[in-house]
Amino acid sequence: MEESRSSMLDVLGLGPDDERVYRELLGRPDCPAAPLSDLLAMTRPLVDEVLCRLVGWGLVIRSADDRFTAAPPAVALGALIGQRRDGLRMAEQALVTFAEEHRAAMTGSSISDLIEVVTGVDAIRHRFLQVQQAARSQVRSFITAPFVAVPPDENSAEPVALGRGVRFRAVLDRAVLAEPGIVADAIESLRNGVQLRVADQVPMKLVLADADLGLVPLAVTPAGDPGAVLLHRSGLLDALDALFETVWRTAHPLELAGTGREAEPTVELGPEGPTDLDRKILALLLAGLTDPTAATQLGLSPRTLHRRLRHLMDLAGVRTRMQLGGHAVRHGWVEPQSARPDPTRPDAA
Repeated sequence: MEESRSSMLDVLGLGPDDERVYRELLGRPDCPAAPLSDLLAMTRPLVDEVLCRLVGWGLVIRSADDRFTAAPPAVALGALIGQRRDGLRMAEQALVTFAEEHRAAMTGSSISDLIEVVTGVDAIRHRFLQVQQAARSQVRSFITAPFVAVPPDENSAEPVALGRGVRFRAVLDRAVLAEPGIVADAIESLRNGVQLRVADQVPMKLVLADADLGLVPLAVTPAGDPGAVLLHRSGLLDALDALFETVWRTAHPLELAGTGREAEPTVELGPEGPTDLDRKILALLLAGLTDPTAATQLGLSPRTLHRRLRHLMDLAGVRTRMQLGGHAVRHGWVEPQSARPDPTRPDAA
């Protein structure tokens, strides 16, 4: 099998050969070039070329008699990492400057410069991922069915953006919760830090990156292809920004405990309170799902779901589902909407 040519230090600009020579020198101070060629099965010209690079980067020290010693990693690699951080900070500053210049240029632009029409599934998928990749602080979205270009479980840009600190908030149309597999995907998103809420009806599909970009899918064109518009910063984008925040404030928080489906033998009520499965049942019912839909999403039979609800009502000492919902909110079995900080407020966490 061919040896992998990847390097753990690729991000610092070092190739596989550079890393091999440096690592060999870590345990062989004052080593001439010739033994390195034999030990690493590399040609002598290649070893000389690599050593020249490593000396130039400060990773290797060359003595007067042409012997080579690896510089301490904490010092040498630390310096390279610091330089790369400084370079990234400069790039971020340049991004801010360029974005402001672009915004200023767009202010006097024509409508065609502010709105881009995108046609076709592949093109919409590409723009959908690009919008999220461009976000620096937050991505907000309305999620409705059907999923034309990118189903939620295929949104590869979301985990990458979350990894670099971008906050995700999404409002799901209540009907979306009946889609197969959507609850499992919601649990995974919640576990990764995505904030989800549910509304009776979401006005449109939408994804916003900060206050700079917005993608709005449209109806299918006469030719049969789906379409969308990509909006740059403008009054129309400001209106969509305000629309999202209005719907968000009135939507019901979706809280699903745990990270996966639980088997029925493990759902017996514990002495201390509701189980994770009980909390999922309550969250879905409070979000407006019907009993059969909630049972299907959780992999339960309707009979098991009803038995769980009966146990919860007995535990709460109530006789109706409305009373159970109130008890669940008051006693922290589910999170009330009012308990969630409004992320639009300056004092929000």
